[in-house]
Amino acid sequence: MYFAALLARTEDGWEASDTELLDNVETLSDLADLAREASAEDDTVLVLIEQEDAWFGVVRIDGEDDPRIYVSDAAAAARSSYGEILLTDELLGREPGDDGPDLDALDLDGTEDGEDEDDDGDEESGSAEAVPHSPVGDVEILDDLGVNAKELRSLDEDALTAIAEALGASEVLETVR
Repeated sequence: MYFAALLARTEDGWEASDTELLDNVETLSDLADLAREASAEDDTVLVLIEQEDAWFGVVRIDGEDDPRIYVSDAAAAARSSYGEILLTDELLGREPGDDGPDLDALDLDGTEDGEDEDDDGDEESGSAEAVPHSPVGDVEILDDLGVNAKELRSLDEDALTAIAEALGASEVLETVR
C-alpha cells in the first residue's frame, strides 16, 4: 500500500493535501510542477511518499530550485512505480541512460539465442546491483526543518509520521491519511 502527500509551508504553518501521483506524474519534473502548484508563493513544499514497511521518500521543492530527494531504500524503491520517479540517474550516481539495455550489445538477428539469454541475465543482475539496498540522496534535506541526517537515516516504520511530528505538521498530515 502506498501513501503520498504534499506538505506546503505557508505563513500560517503547514498545509497538507493528498495526491494520486500515478494519475498526474510520470517524471520528476512532473512531480516538481505538481508540488509548486501546491504553494501560492515560492515556499517550501515537501512530497512525502511511502510504501508500507518497504521504503519512504522525501522530495523537497524550494521555489524554482531543483528538487532535493531522499529515498530510504533505493533497491526497494526501484521495484515501485513511485520509486522509479524519484530514482534519477544523478541520484544513483549513474550516467544518463545507464539503466536500460544496450541495444548495440543485443544480438537481434537471433543466431546466438542461448548466449544472449545468459548474457541478458548477467546484465540484469549487474543492473540490480547498481541500485543499493540503502538510503540514497540528500540526507540533509530536512536539517533546517528539525530532522537531521542521523535522525532521517534511522527512520523506518511510520517515518512520515515522525517527520511530520518534527515539522509540527502531524495533525495536518493525519487529515489526508
